[in-house]
Amino acid sequence: MKRIPFLLSVPQALCFMLVALCSVLAAQTTPPPPAQNPTSASRDIKTIGPASQTKPVVIPRSYALVIGISKYKNLPASAQLEYPDRDAESIYTTLISSEGGQFPAENVHKLINDQATVANIQHELEVWLPSVTKPEDRVLIYFAGHGFVSSGRGYLAAYDVDIHNITQTAYPMDQLGKDIGGRIHGKWKVLMTDACHSGAITPQSDPQSDRGTINSTLLDLQKSLFSLTASRDREQSFESSNWGGGHGIFTYYVVKGLQGEADTNGDGVVSADELAEYVHSNVRLATQARQNPTSERGSFDPDMVLAYNPTHVTAAALPPPQYGNLIIESNMDNTEVFVDGISQGIVSKGKPLRLPGIAPGAHSIKAVHMGYEPDGPREEQVYPGQDTTVSIRILIVRHTAKAAIDDLDKGIEFYQKGGQDNYKKAAEKFQAALAIAPKYSQAAVYLGRVDNALYQDQDAIAAFKQAIAADPDSIEARASYAAALLDQGDLDEAVRQLNVVTDRQPDNGMGWYLLSQAFARKGDYKDGMTAAQQAVAKTPNNAEAHFWLAECQRQLDMPADAIGEYNRYIALSNFDSGFGGKLNYYLAGYLFGAGSKTRAAQTDIWRELRGQAYLGICDAEWMQKSYDAAIADCQHALTYIPKDLFANYRLGLVYTLEFNQHNSLSLLAAARQHFEAVVAANPDTDEAGRSRKYIQMIDHALAVSN
Repeated sequence: MKRIPFLLSVPQALCFMLVALCSVLAAQTTPPPPAQNPTSASRDIKTIGPASQTKPVVIPRSYALVIGISKYKNLPASAQLEYPDRDAESIYTTLISSEGGQFPAENVHKLINDQATVANIQHELEVWLPSVTKPEDRVLIYFAGHGFVSSGRGYLAAYDVDIHNITQTAYPMDQLGKDIGGRIHGKWKVLMTDACHSGAITPQSDPQSDRGTINSTLLDLQKSLFSLTASRDREQSFESSNWGGGHGIFTYYVVKGLQGEADTNGDGVVSADELAEYVHSNVRLATQARQNPTSERGSFDPDMVLAYNPTHVTAAALPPPQYGNLIIESNMDNTEVFVDGISQGIVSKGKPLRLPGIAPGAHSIKAVHMGYEPDGPREEQVYPGQDTTVSIRILIVRHTAKAAIDDLDKGIEFYQKGGQDNYKKAAEKFQAALAIAPKYSQAAVYLGRVDNALYQDQDAIAAFKQAIAADPDSIEARASYAAALLDQGDLDEAVRQLNVVTDRQPDNGMGWYLLSQAFARKGDYKDGMTAAQQAVAKTPNNAEAHFWLAECQRQLDMPADAIGEYNRYIALSNFDSGFGGKLNYYLAGYLFGAGSKTRAAQTDIWRELRGQAYLGICDAEWMQKSYDAAIADCQHALTYIPKDLFANYRLGLVYTLEFNQHNSLSLLAAARQHFEAVVAANPDTDEAGRSRKYIQMIDHALAVSN
């Protein structure tokens, strides 16, 4: 049974949603939604004195597990849910935001729908989190989906839950309590469980009693934690498209609060008390008191930071907020709306976007649509307890002068030829186009690509930012910007940009494989493999998607799978030297394990990638003890990247292993040659240090044999 859609006339139903917060997360990303009913009683929010930052805000190392299940494998259609997967994605985006949770993306594991099997949930809670967390860390666990009771025991329903075998296919809540209280380390812990319980899928006969069991189980998980539940016992919880385009009402306000709307004293920090007050007030008002979040305050650390955004710090005390609502209407489909510079989502003609929980006062509103002049930014007033309707009018088509278009076309001709000289000529044409039309986003994107290929990194970043400023909803500009960030090593911001790309365009294969590259370079090979698999599924003939899938598989000790994907990449990228500029610029940059590129021409980038692919095959064959094949492929790699440190080091090792089997001095001599190449490539690396020791041993062995 679905979470209850919020309609004031709906009778009380057999479904509830609860969220328990038990640990501390420092997440802050978007503004909280307004209250639904302007005639309801005013909120009970205490006045807080002037903001005074007596000590710096310190965000500890942070880990999170985010789970959202809308579609269940074994449940009937009537028991499927609407928004838990979307809720989980919003929580994820909030956590990895640099102005919110500030969680490193590789430290946030995400299980959505069919990924959230009971085995995977168990592994994350009982193996991964206990293995990585330390006593001074911050830990967040979020679950959105079904929760129910069997034989008096509360469970969270995994994707593959079987109501005829609940004990083996769902995760016990008391076990979750043991995980959080004992196995998982951390000084700040948060548990968010947005669980919908339906009598239709439980063997119990008293759903109201079941609700009480689940609520009390979650609240009592660990008394030292801060916990917040979505509703009281015997209350239903709601989800609706009226909250930010579709969310569980409770989770919507949690996200908005963490984005800054709950910061009532203006110190930039969202505390536990502030979030509890904000969520309780807004959910209660939005549902006309039919849903009442409750908080359980144990002995949690009063300094815990739930969210922090230094740009929200104000100099003076703020009055107790009485939140209002923004209702955004548009005359055009697929229009992106920004409030105070933060994207709030997409609004279409005839489908207003409702944004509850907005603090009263002046707010900047801007709407953008590709190819048109934006509406705004303009200032709109939000009044306490009232709806403020904003009508977006996208009217003026952005006209680009023919001279600028001609310069762009000529620049693209040079760009596609490839090579440093052609890139420089292309840059001149793109700059000329922008001089005529500064908002010509396509010209800015191509200029960024050329600057990137010429190693003018800061110029490339500036060009991509110019393109995004001109067209904030340009997915191409964001993906290109992310690729440049990868070249500069800003992996965290690249992940954030690519998260926007893949969220707005789930079929964007380029976004997925760039994301896989970012995760691989961060050492998060599991998420890298997942992203690469998405890229291969969306664009099976994209060679680079197979390359990054192979890289991740190799690091995850899947050598046979990796060899197959490397060979797929090689087959798909089998171009001659005339390939040139047809290789997308963003394939350049730091290649996993290979350092940075050394030449601007894209033919050289192509050679470097192929060399890395053969090196990957060599390494995977070495892992399988197929030494003869490894030698052949490492030699093949060196035909593309003759001075590569890692290719020479691996080949030297394989020759020594072959010597141990065949006792041929020629193999030792060959190994010595490649170890010398390692030292010559970079004498300060660990590989060079080990190579010098191998050379000494080889020289000794050769001297003895003579």
